[in-house]
Amino acid sequence: MQRKENAEIDQWIEIQKRIVPEFVETLINRYKMLRLIHYYQPIGRRNLASELGMGERIVRKEVNVLKEQGFIDIKAEGMNITKFGYTSLEVLRRYIHRFKGLNGIEEEVVEKLKIKKVLIVPGFYDEDELVLREIGRVASVYLKSVLESQTVIGITGGQTMAMIAQEMGEEEIKQSDIAVIPARGGLGKNVENQANTIAAKVAKKLNASYNLLHMPDNISKELLKSLSEDPNIKEVVDYIQKIGVLVFGIGRADKMAIRRGLRQEKINSLKEQGAVAEAFGYYFNKDGEIIQEVNTVGVSLNHYKEMQHVIGVAAGTEKAEAIIAISRLNENLTLVIDEGLAREILI
Repeated sequence: MQRKENAEIDQWIEIQKRIVPEFVETLINRYKMLRLIHYYQPIGRRNLASELGMGERIVRKEVNVLKEQGFIDIKAEGMNITKFGYTSLEVLRRYIHRFKGLNGIEEEVVEKLKIKKVLIVPGFYDEDELVLREIGRVASVYLKSVLESQTVIGITGGQTMAMIAQEMGEEEIKQSDIAVIPARGGLGKNVENQANTIAAKVAKKLNASYNLLHMPDNISKELLKSLSEDPNIKEVVDYIQKIGVLVFGIGRADKMAIRRGLRQEKINSLKEQGAVAEAFGYYFNKDGEIIQEVNTVGVSLNHYKEMQHVIGVAAGTEKAEAIIAISRLNENLTLVIDEGLAREILI
């Protein structure tokens, strides 16, 4: 029954595209406008026009339509989305997803990568940075959907992971015995994007407990063994072995090498060996084969391969090869990616 209903919806969408072709552009433009107002409210017309790359006259006309239909309010400080506008935006997200045929593309990516699930966010991150916030929102909703009693959530660092923490709603969840921990040590200088910071923020949103790992990611095994004798550090390191749901960003080998402070000749060597991704203590080629080991603190490769709930999140077409490599490591992987990246994977 559900499949029949979906087929009828898809047929109706195709008829709309053919009989009212101008409807497509208008719908997507107004969706983008409403979404942008939601994220940047209160926002003025001039700033809205600048963000959209549209003329102020066109934006004024479209804004008036949105106001007349009750989607937004306009006040002295700028435009705000109404409650009706917010609920409509949620419906529009699902419609745009189907309108652009992303359900079928999700199935194609699942089939090509041989993984569990793919969730695609409409839009191209390379052209629209707001897509990253949408990815954070979708990933946070999916994360909540797989949580069970006594779940230990592991989360890595990075800009994409930080966006999950930012976009996660603070709705009450039934389980109060959930714990959140960083799945790797600190990497880079940006405190907001560190795994510790993100784990604490996610725990707060989920009303969960958390433990922090006060240790840089790229330390030697000898030093790790020594530091792990400290009771506080040992507790978190041991806790990592209990992670039931892992949420992680997928990084390109060359960019991760730069974040780790590797010398240029080392980076060049990795490229020559075909390294395209870095995760779980190793650099991998496009076939998921290990190129080189990395000094790292956190989830091990063997542990990752045994996990039942792993959520990989990424944005931007440049991540395609890295995702293809990482997908070889665990068929239980769920990917949350943007439309542009999904299409690049299928090329």
